[in-house]
Amino acid sequence: MAAGKSTVAEALAARLPRAAHVRGDVFRRMVVSGREEMTPDLAPGALAQLDLRQRLAATVADEYAGAGFTAVVQDILLGDDLPRFVARVRSRPLYVVALAPSAEAVREREAGRAKNGYAGGWAVDGFVRALREDTPRLGLWLDTSRLTVEETVDAILAGAEEAVVARAEGAGAEGAGVEGARAEGAG
Repeated sequence: MAAGKSTVAEALAARLPRAAHVRGDVFRRMVVSGREEMTPDLAPGALAQLDLRQRLAATVADEYAGAGFTAVVQDILLGDDLPRFVARVRSRPLYVVALAPSAEAVREREAGRAKNGYAGGWAVDGFVRALREDTPRLGLWLDTSRLTVEETVDAILAGAEEAVVARAEGAGAEGAGVEGARAEGAG
């Protein structure tokens, strides 16, 4: 939270010729009654809803990619959630970009936002630790602590080859275009 995922994903999608921004949190907000919010205690019901949200995001990304759009998926995918999400997306090539600003940068960004992502017992240091220590290093990882949104998008586009985690069958390096799905925001 407060890593810049939404802003960067929207800016990245805007720079691509045909793209959709798939916001994972939209699927959480669609639950009108019976929603279980994620808290640090990781209740089974909340984890089940998180899994549903991630399955829906992967399905929507594949549908957009199948229609010729680059699907820029933006969500928090920490620990085993990242490789599980990558396995769920069928579209190829598949890119992963992790925004990994420092804890200090996240605290500064959080202080400057209207919403509070770290309510309910969450802590910036815990999220940063979960990203850096518990999440497999798949794709392109960017320390965006001092980057602007435009500089971050430039770095993502420049690092597209490093971001590829799955290619189209039989594709070599030349198969790593911008079409397909991008999982944005492991952190």
